[in-house]
Amino acid sequence: MTQDLPLGAPLAHWTPPPRPGRDSLSGRYCRLEPLARDHAAELHAANQADGSIWTYLPYGPFPDEAALADWIAQAASGPDPLFFAVREAVSGRALGVLSYLRIAPEAGSIEIGHVNFSAALQRRPAATEAVALLIGRAFDLGYRRLEWKCNALNRASRRAAERYGLSYEGVFRQATVVKGRNRDTAWFAAIDTEWPTLKAAYETWLDPANFDADGQQRVRLSDLTRPILVARDPEAR
Repeated sequence: MTQDLPLGAPLAHWTPPPRPGRDSLSGRYCRLEPLARDHAAELHAANQADGSIWTYLPYGPFPDEAALADWIAQAASGPDPLFFAVREAVSGRALGVLSYLRIAPEAGSIEIGHVNFSAALQRRPAATEAVALLIGRAFDLGYRRLEWKCNALNRASRRAAERYGLSYEGVFRQATVVKGRNRDTAWFAAIDTEWPTLKAAYETWLDPANFDADGQQRVRLSDLTRPILVARDPEAR
């Protein structure tokens, strides 16, 4: 005698999406370009303003432009992680880096990580748009799940994930070792059914009408995305 056991919903019409290409993405406030050695000079100059941007990354800081260029040549050579430089529209300079990683088309899952924004890019519309562009590309390609993971001690990254409307999924204890230290990893994610509402929130926040003459936001992105969250991070509030 067999027993009927619960199963997940059938995905009769789902097919694995393609891997994201090494092509540029353009928005109103920034342009994402495939990371290359040519970005090293501008990135190194921008990174000098605040050395703390390297605290939670497994590499850096780099002593000089040449060392950063060598790292870029190695890091940007493969398909996963797939790195992009963030070129701000106003200044025309490359001011940050981020990537896709753990790209798993067979599961429909993809992650955004290696986020390293210089002080000149942080808290700017271009920074928000850069992440939104990658999220949008992933879901437009047909991915079912978009992940964001960070050191559990990195409160800024945890707050950013929730601000983008990515739901908290818990902490993996002693997940890895980074720079000789333990790292617990906090997990966040959004799924494809949430994308239309997330997209509308991003578009509303990034609309020039959302900023006053001094560039101050009228509506916070977190207020727009909070209703989308299925679980909130208790450490990010």
